[in-house]
Amino acid sequence: MSMNASDLFIKALENEGVEYIYGVPGEENLDFLEALRKSSIKLILTRHEQGAAFMAATYGRLTGKTGVCLATLGPGATNLVTGAAYAQLGAFPMLMITGQKPIKHSKQGQFQIIDVVDMMRPITKYTKQVVNVNMIPSTVREAFRLAEEERPGAVHLELPEDIAAEPVEDSTTPIFSKSLVRTPIVDGTLVDEAAALIRAATHPLLLVGAGANRKRIQTALSDFVSQTGIYFFNTQMGKGVIDERSPQFIGTAALSDNDYIHCAIERSDVIINVGHDVIEKPPFFMEHGGKKVIHVNFNSAIVDNVYFPQLELVGDIAASITQLGEKIGKLQQDCSYFNRVKVELDQRIEERSQRTDFPIKPQKFVADVREAVGEDGIIALDNGVYKVWFARNYRTYQSNTILLDNALATMGAGLPSAMECAREYPGRRVMAVCGDGGFMMNSQELETAHRLGLSLVVLILNDSSYGMIRWKQYGMGFEDYGLEFNNPDFIKYADSYGLKGHRVESTASFVPLLNQCFEDGGVHLVDLPVDYSENNKVLIDELKEKICVV
Repeated sequence: MSMNASDLFIKALENEGVEYIYGVPGEENLDFLEALRKSSIKLILTRHEQGAAFMAATYGRLTGKTGVCLATLGPGATNLVTGAAYAQLGAFPMLMITGQKPIKHSKQGQFQIIDVVDMMRPITKYTKQVVNVNMIPSTVREAFRLAEEERPGAVHLELPEDIAAEPVEDSTTPIFSKSLVRTPIVDGTLVDEAAALIRAATHPLLLVGAGANRKRIQTALSDFVSQTGIYFFNTQMGKGVIDERSPQFIGTAALSDNDYIHCAIERSDVIINVGHDVIEKPPFFMEHGGKKVIHVNFNSAIVDNVYFPQLELVGDIAASITQLGEKIGKLQQDCSYFNRVKVELDQRIEERSQRTDFPIKPQKFVADVREAVGEDGIIALDNGVYKVWFARNYRTYQSNTILLDNALATMGAGLPSAMECAREYPGRRVMAVCGDGGFMMNSQELETAHRLGLSLVVLILNDSSYGMIRWKQYGMGFEDYGLEFNNPDFIKYADSYGLKGHRVESTASFVPLLNQCFEDGGVHLVDLPVDYSENNKVLIDELKEKICVV
């Protein structure tokens, strides 16, 4: 049976273990689409290319394997740009495949043609146009290698229409096998130096960042905390790497400074920074002559004005942490101050989660979502001011059970990300948590969720404004201006897609409603009126003064 370049491309993807391609095909992809139809790979058709990219990136985030998405040339390709940046900054392995007009001959001049390869260059690890069938095996293998190699990210391949139809000859390059690779182990003398620095410290702390969210690292870090007795905090994207019910968990750095957790950070003199880099919003700012930082990561630190570690353990993170724990043993430092911070914060979170005001306050809706979702349930957050409240107040027990984006921090990703979680883990409770502004940016994917037969709850935090920017506007002393809008009737909106819509009428009814939605299955849209009046108190709170006192 004769093969063409598209068939070969698909076989190369199958060789990489690809099971799904998310996307919106166009006429320039039709040869590729036909090859896909005959393959073992399933097409997940979305309503917008951005939704496809967010789903593919989330697949990469959850599995560590490259998610693949498809779009045509021109506007199809440009619609992938935000998803590309989302995967690149978040370190999620993702391959984008786009079409293009024929490169050997064209009857349409420059119609729809832009330089997609160059457009993708600043926001990917690798971008390339396939110029003949012989390039496909090596190009696909290289794309997957780079997408998954630490630090993971986005890659892009352009397959022009005429190249896609080229015949495969006997002389065509065969598909490449994956090579076996092991991440290098850090030099033992550096581990000795780090251990000595930690033992000599008076208040050492452990910071867990996004790059620590790998299965082997989670086990190593949990063992490290138990073995040494060290107190730890995490970044927003490091939540859940270590069970936050641990007695040594202080909290999450929801802001870069002047937050509750910074009382402990300011007191520390050595911070072991595992898996964090400057692409994620800083959990604290370094200062010259201040605390020392030990950088533990797969790659050396990107030096920045706010991050310049004095010692770096570069290599396999799990191996580095295991060696470090063996060298340190049980820490002997007085940790009573860190414990005091923890107790005060835990009490404050518990007290404010009991409120019954309606519209509902952030501390309460976070606590109610935590209760309804259950231990292994997953929430995928869009981007808004509620992300700060969830980062600070939502206790996370397992990795990848709260998906925050604190790298690109884009609106519109919450719903597609939750959809991929629901598709990947059909037996678990899954919720998209969206502001009303971010939800409407990709709300058309409700149809995709319904068509795929997914079960998830889409929670809309309704305040009829862009709340995060409004909060920043207030903090900068500007007048409240230009950030309010009107929403559709979300119940009717859900009904138009054949879904079930619910409007919360009281605080007491919220958790029972969520439980009923999860039990019923299918896609449920929940309209929750929220009161963000306490946003402006985030940086002005008597507790910070109380717990920062010597």
